[in-house]
Amino acid sequence: MTPDPTTTPAAARRKTALIVGAGIGGLSLGIRLQSLGFDTTIVERLDQQGGRAYQKRTPDGYVFDMGPTVITVPHFIEELFALERDKGMLGEADYPAQVLAPDARVREGESGGERTRDYVKLVPILPFYRIYFDDGTFFDYDGDPVSTRRQIADLAPEDLAGYERFHADAQAIFERGFLELGYTHFGDMPTMLRVVPDLMRLDAVRTLFSFTSKYFQNPKMRQVFSFETLLVGGNPLSVPAIYAMIHFVEKTWGIHYAMGGTGALVDAFARKFEELGGTLRLNAGVQEILVTDDRGRPVRRPGGKRVARGLRLESGEELHADIVVSNGDWANTYLKRVPAAARLVNSDVRVKAARQSMSLLVIYFGFRKEGPALNLRHHNIILGPRYEELLTEIFGKKVLGRDFSQYLHVPTLTDPTLAPEGHHAAYTLVPVPHNASGLDWSVEGPKLVERVYDFLEERGYIPNLRERLTHSEFITPDYFEGTLDSYLGNAFGPEPILAQSAYFRPHNRSEDVRNLYMVGAGAQPGGGTPSVMMSAKMTARLIAQDFGIHPSVRDGVPERNTADLAAD
Repeated sequence: MTPDPTTTPAAARRKTALIVGAGIGGLSLGIRLQSLGFDTTIVERLDQQGGRAYQKRTPDGYVFDMGPTVITVPHFIEELFALERDKGMLGEADYPAQVLAPDARVREGESGGERTRDYVKLVPILPFYRIYFDDGTFFDYDGDPVSTRRQIADLAPEDLAGYERFHADAQAIFERGFLELGYTHFGDMPTMLRVVPDLMRLDAVRTLFSFTSKYFQNPKMRQVFSFETLLVGGNPLSVPAIYAMIHFVEKTWGIHYAMGGTGALVDAFARKFEELGGTLRLNAGVQEILVTDDRGRPVRRPGGKRVARGLRLESGEELHADIVVSNGDWANTYLKRVPAAARLVNSDVRVKAARQSMSLLVIYFGFRKEGPALNLRHHNIILGPRYEELLTEIFGKKVLGRDFSQYLHVPTLTDPTLAPEGHHAAYTLVPVPHNASGLDWSVEGPKLVERVYDFLEERGYIPNLRERLTHSEFITPDYFEGTLDSYLGNAFGPEPILAQSAYFRPHNRSEDVRNLYMVGAGAQPGGGTPSVMMSAKMTARLIAQDFGIHPSVRDGVPERNTADLAAD
């Protein structure tokens, strides 16, 4: 007879876990570890959960999501809310048949699943983005092939046939790269080598911009079908074409918004984590990850067995656990918190040599609704007069250009509760170089803010903006480097170039220290809200494997879910 895992001596003392950082990745993994039977504590250096997804409430009544605002793949969220204590569900299909059905995408009403609705309200956003070109024309990107073809016919009729070929090839990349390989942890070279032939066959290793240029002749269409990687820190001129799958991820499941902002989703994750018995500690910065050899002795040099034992907080308090996970910045996790004597693979030389993603200047502002109506949508991409040249300046030369592109987010068009009555809350995000640029943001920040405001007003995106403005603040790469503790002020972790993808991206299981793991944008598979939730599931599977979690716990399905499956 197989013993009940909840009554065996091994289960008498539950395994313990410490997670550094309460971002979306850390909270997602915390939920998963509780479902795997661990007792988990998340420590967060800021005064509330969220990390990059921190939400700010101002004294004058505005609510600003300071980080991610684009939510995709709502069934990833549903998975997390469906989990229960000691029921990990890791044996269930990553993409159940119902989420791949032709009608899986919710286009109106409430788009969250049954469990999600217990915690937060998701609604679909259409169009996904309104993409403005420098000549004033725009493209409403909504995932509808009929609408897409009509707009291409209007703006670039020469590219209609190219779109059909792009659509077919991007779908093939999506099916192989996302549906089949999306949850693959590339922890060793053989795993990587097995997929290389497929990636070559799909032409997924050339750069994304080069890939789109095969199909589209018009510069506008090349921009429409390549810009999205900027939202996960990638330069379209250098990320691999595997990222063409983003087009199909959005087309398949849509773009969504959490009423109350992304912060409402973060709060819901924190609530779920605590309901499952997890502990969340705020204002608890980490000074060091405690590492010893396998006999508990101090580590004096790289090499030999090294084991993570716990954390030393900035207050001096020490916490001990069976595993430690970092949801913090990958580079600073190793450079600042893991002793150099414990690192061989992730040495200072290797970490500092890695290319980091660009940074951001983000302006958070509120303005009166009175005045000319806005010809804007919830998500707006406003492209400048230069595309390739501007990207080269940001990622390569690391200088501020004479012009800029921006992502303008106006959530109060969907959710008026984020601003005082009669007002809009908005933020506009401008990609800029990270702090290897040497730019003095105390000088350059205010100047760039003024240029952006001038542009939005003079081009008519927000008429009479300065007269209507009631709130204004901004962050620069210094915020990412200081407040968020990101190396060089990067905004998205390691840059997702080919040489830093799959096996070559930081591993979710530390190569240097046993029982130390990574989760989030700095780990596999990469940046972006859906990817960090995938990262949490990947890391949970590694931990379940390493600790031999009993199948009844690892793959257990809550009774409520079992009943739903039977009904289906």
